[in-house]
Amino acid sequence: MAGTQDTVADDDALYVLTAVLLTPAQFPSVLGDDYVAACGALALEPYAEGYGLVLGQDGGGARWTVVVDDVSLVAVAIASWDCGMEYDLSPDDRSVVCALPGWPLAVAVAAPGVPAPHDPLPDPGAEGEDPLPLAPPDTETWGPAQRRLGADEIAAQWAAWREQIDDETAFGRPVDHAGDAARTGAADGSEETDGDSTRSGRHPGLRRVLEEARAYVCAPPPPGRIRSAFAPGGARTLRVDGPGWSLVARTDDIAFALLDEEPGEVLPIGRGPELPGLLAALDAMAVRPA
Repeated sequence: MAGTQDTVADDDALYVLTAVLLTPAQFPSVLGDDYVAACGALALEPYAEGYGLVLGQDGGGARWTVVVDDVSLVAVAIASWDCGMEYDLSPDDRSVVCALPGWPLAVAVAAPGVPAPHDPLPDPGAEGEDPLPLAPPDTETWGPAQRRLGADEIAAQWAAWREQIDDETAFGRPVDHAGDAARTGAADGSEETDGDSTRSGRHPGLRRVLEEARAYVCAPPPPGRIRSAFAPGGARTLRVDGPGWSLVARTDDIAFALLDEEPGEVLPIGRGPELPGLLAALDAMAVRPA
């Protein structure tokens, strides 16, 4: 999935390694809790049409992120690569919005025949005012970026996470009232809890997540805070973020929460009587991929 484009650093060819979309419905969660915040992290205007981010190396091996406004072109390239097909992604010069040093995401491959990936040298003409190179978050620490990346992983590997949950052991309830809490406890998705769920239904962080998610129904958050994607069986996978928390849910099942104040913890939320309606309401207002 490599191509070349003469847009970066003194007309050096850009050897394309990968690309991602930056739109209200699909954006690298590592950049922010919503589309506006993600654009802000790259000093971009949050245009409704969105952008494509093309990650590659120049002829000297330096990392560059080229921002283009031809979203369709980048989407076709990503879809082709996902299907195992070759696609030469070569954006037209007129579609290039800017070129940013570094990569905001970890890239496991490198362009052949050029030096190993490294940050570009500072531009002498910028007199120290050129932007710092983009870099992926430190995986050894826990914070908002790592929390969102964890939620992305759960959404991508839902079945593997879901099969770890023993509903009856966690709540002493039928399967549709599911929950387990990794190491810190689980919560029921209802306002009131009973039986085994009372042990963790009082978890202040999880109650805050549910309360703030409910508040979104009355006061819609910025675009991208609530995203909906395809799930098997006619369901939808929801990704919902807020200040200090991330939620992953299936509209026909339970939810998982991650909190800034609970490093590395994955906290399932049982379905209960309230969660189905909340998920349906959030899905109705979510942005969806085109």
